[in-house]
Amino acid sequence: MEYIKQSITFQITEPTVLSLGKFDGLHRGHELLMAYMAEKKKESRGLKAAVFTFDIPPRAQVQGVPPQVLTTNEEKLKLFESAGVDYLIECPFTEEIRCMEPEDFIGKVAGNLNVRYLVVGKDFRFGHNRRGNYQMLQSFASVYGYGVRVVDKMRKDGRDISSTYVREEISKGNLELANELLGYEYFVEGEILHGKHMGKAVLGIPTINLLPPQEKLLPPLGVYVTVTECQGGTYGGITNVGRKPTIGGGFPIGVETHLFGVSKDLYGEEAKVRFLSPVRPERKFDSLGSLVSQMQRDIQYGMDYYSRWRKAWN
Repeated sequence: MEYIKQSITFQITEPTVLSLGKFDGLHRGHELLMAYMAEKKKESRGLKAAVFTFDIPPRAQVQGVPPQVLTTNEEKLKLFESAGVDYLIECPFTEEIRCMEPEDFIGKVAGNLNVRYLVVGKDFRFGHNRRGNYQMLQSFASVYGYGVRVVDKMRKDGRDISSTYVREEISKGNLELANELLGYEYFVEGEILHGKHMGKAVLGIPTINLLPPQEKLLPPLGVYVTVTECQGGTYGGITNVGRKPTIGGGFPIGVETHLFGVSKDLYGEEAKVRFLSPVRPERKFDSLGSLVSQMQRDIQYGMDYYSRWRKAWN
């Protein structure tokens, strides 16, 4: 996949089927968009699938608030690559782009990306003051020679599946529902870092530590059953998202995972921690002994849950 970023002078010479949107998290609501692009690629020899998005959520920049995203730019890149996208255009949300009239935006995108087909959701908005919509894309189709496919929203429990819906459920700790909306387990990934070595040396329970980017949305502070991918292997475990209040607190919010049956040195390796289900909220214990006892109970609960989950998927 070719990754085009940090420039508004984007250009693709090959004919494309293009989808546009924020794409924060490639959730089940995006499945029909991806399926349509795959269908068009199969029908038309030489057609490439392209996705146009922005490097940060536009609303976050306009309102001046730090974004809390389901997927970082790096994670988004991997998800689109696995979905069969040939080009990912990650356009910087500059003042020029923010103030561009939607008619001009259509001309720039359609011409520079050699668009033959466009596929968007019904709620897609673009251009200055969000004035552009799918009806405007349709009205310019004959001008620029592209077809338009408008996709209805996929729904769950009477509600449109959207990034907002997923973020709400993760923020409430409803990981199982969030995962159902995503179509995969919500995850955090990064390099395994050296921590304070409290897990193995003091508590007798080895752990690995990740420090997520500030913009990454995390579930509520607490303990979760997780699956970790590292060094080509997949391991069940329990993960604490929090500040370690029993051993002093004051730490930046980290993701600390005990891998079932694994004690080898993994420092410096890349890991992907996938969240399955909550266990309990984070809390401060009266003593390290009380903490260890609770962690042992958490581990047993996590092993039982992971065993059931693995059987269900095998």
